[in-house]
Amino acid sequence: MLLELGMTVADPILKAVADLFFSVWQKDRRFKVYPTGWILPCHTAYAANLMCRLGYVGDERIQQTLRYFLNTTWQDGGWRCNKFSFGRGPETEHSNPLPTLNVLDAFRHSNYFNNEPKLDNALNFLLNHWTIKKPIGPCQYGIGSRFMQVEYPLWYYSLFQYVYVLSFYDKARKDGRFIEAFQILQNKLADGMMVIERNSSKLSKLSFARRGIQAN
Repeated sequence: MLLELGMTVADPILKAVADLFFSVWQKDRRFKVYPTGWILPCHTAYAANLMCRLGYVGDERIQQTLRYFLNTTWQDGGWRCNKFSFGRGPETEHSNPLPTLNVLDAFRHSNYFNNEPKLDNALNFLLNHWTIKKPIGPCQYGIGSRFMQVEYPLWYYSLFQYVYVLSFYDKARKDGRFIEAFQILQNKLADGMMVIERNSSKLSKLSFARRGIQAN
């Protein structure tokens, strides 16, 4: 987003952000974004996604992180962690949808984009979730009324985020499940613009992130 607004990787602010994230990149190819505690796949997914958006996808450290993700897919094609905040059950044997979505968002900047079977498997996992809708994964992400609300900025597992990321992938765009999700999102347009139905309370004072604001 920042690069699309005309900023470059050499901008002092973005360079400082990149340096900060690279300072917590680990030899095992993950990002340790908290000084203490576990390193979870979602942490590395967010960090890798950001670094790819900042233009560092060609950096060898980021390439190693992308290969780390390709080597750590779960049996259903997505990505998951072993942190069970809500207990264990059959539903927690699935991958976590939001981290999987964020990993795919990072990969669309890479040479693996539309050219890697493991990414196709991750797409299938997310498209299958559109069908079953129930909460799945250790963090139990579901597709319900909250998911269907247009959220901005894109942050949580929601319809707008889901459609936005999957829309970049050829395989998803041809799938009836994606087309259904896209049509639902499209029906929420007002005068050709998207209306924010849910926002972050921490950003609610910013004009672009207020509930009810129309954005194109």
